Amino acid sequence: MRFLMIEDAEDLAEGVIAQLSRAGMVCDLASTIEAARDFRAVQDYDALVLDINLPDGSGLGLLREIRAGGDRTPVLMLTALASVDDRVTALDAGADDYLGKPFDQRELEARLRALLRREAERKSHDIELGPLSYTPSDRSAVLGGKRLDLTRREAALLDALVRHQGQFLSKTRLYNSLYGFDDADVGVNAIELYIARLRKKFAGSGVSISTRRGVGYRIGLDG
Repeated sequence: MRFLMIEDAEDLAEGVIAQLSRAGMVCDLASTIEAARDFRAVQDYDALVLDINLPDGSGLGLLREIRAGGDRTPVLMLTALASVDDRVTALDAGADDYLGKPFDQRELEARLRALLRREAERKSHDIELGPLSYTPSDRSAVLGGKRLDLTRREAALLDALVRHQGQFLSKTRLYNSLYGFDDADVGVNAIELYIARLRKKFAGSGVSISTRRGVGYRIGLDG
């Protein structure tokens, strides 16, 4: 799960991101609307956490821009503006949920999980690839009738490959699906380790991950 938090109060944001990371969620931070646009131009997110009062404009303006473009990414408003009128305005503009500051971190995490469940139910269908059946809603997989034991990052990698089966995905694209922009201590070649682990789990099943040098990796069936 990867989120973008659009918040200019850095102390607050860094605390939230640290807690989300411990809960197994990758979260990037944009402190302005312009920065948020830049992040979204190069990365897809499972959900956005959006403040209203930002240095270069209103988060509501960004929300309306996102919805006007047909983007249905779930958006949780996280703001000190917590009156009924504020909540109604944000929800009418396309927000999926609204949480006022101050807040409890546990409630924020629970609301994000609820948003993801709703989105997964909206898109719910298993993806089949020969003997492999992948369920996007909980990132679980069954191979030959047996559930695969996947770590969080193995599941994230499999998610990216299966959703784009038939396409070669570059190391950089796969890396961005597993790590936050601030994970500078983790090199892009870490992807090779997770690819090797998935290949080992698929051994003898007919499902394989092929490599094209200079292009990337693709999941498919043998032959």
